[in-house]
Amino acid sequence: MKVVQFLVVLLALASSVAFAYDPSPLQDFCVAINDTKTGGIYGVFVNGKFCKDPKFANADDFFFRGLGAGDTANPVGSKVTPVAVNEILGLNTLGISLARIDFAPKGLNPPHTHPRGTEILVVLEGTLYVGFVASNQNDNRLFTKVLNKGDVFVFPIGLIHFQQNVGYGNAVAIAGLSSQNPGVITIANAVFGSKPPISDEILAKAFQVDKNTIDYLQKQFWYNNNKS
Repeated sequence: MKVVQFLVVLLALASSVAFAYDPSPLQDFCVAINDTKTGGIYGVFVNGKFCKDPKFANADDFFFRGLGAGDTANPVGSKVTPVAVNEILGLNTLGISLARIDFAPKGLNPPHTHPRGTEILVVLEGTLYVGFVASNQNDNRLFTKVLNKGDVFVFPIGLIHFQQNVGYGNAVAIAGLSSQNPGVITIANAVFGSKPPISDEILAKAFQVDKNTIDYLQKQFWYNNNKS
């Protein structure tokens, strides 16, 4: 009986690990279809995307042309160019994606989180100050590092993190993410720019400031440098 109980617990743990991130694919590939009518007839709804019949897949389904520099002429001085399942339909069910991040001098990729993916970032050019904040369980510890060309840093799934260009010129980084669709929540935008807005009474109490401060922040234009 104890052996059976142990096996049940082991299976439960294995299942929790297996489903913690994107499910493993059960076929060679599952090229996404944006046309839901076509998918409903010829495909199966998988991971939020319909699958194309593998017989009709082609090389372009696994290809993205020209991951060029993003326009950093904006209030935060950075631009994220995602290459996820919406850009490469063949990424559907494969559990991986990437993004290019361009920074003007002093540019910032504001504090944000990816609810469905861990991020590993490599600096291609420039110098970045990066960091993430641990959860309440770990006393919201701040982990930071200054990265130079060729340096790599990891941001654990779901944790708030940021990158800022602290060099004198432009900076470029590539981020790999452990999801075909990691999602992004920019903290300031979500808290102060939600639609409809969160009650100023709630935010004033949460941030321990007066309502006028909250009202001012909610009236600002919250630029979104990452719409992935």
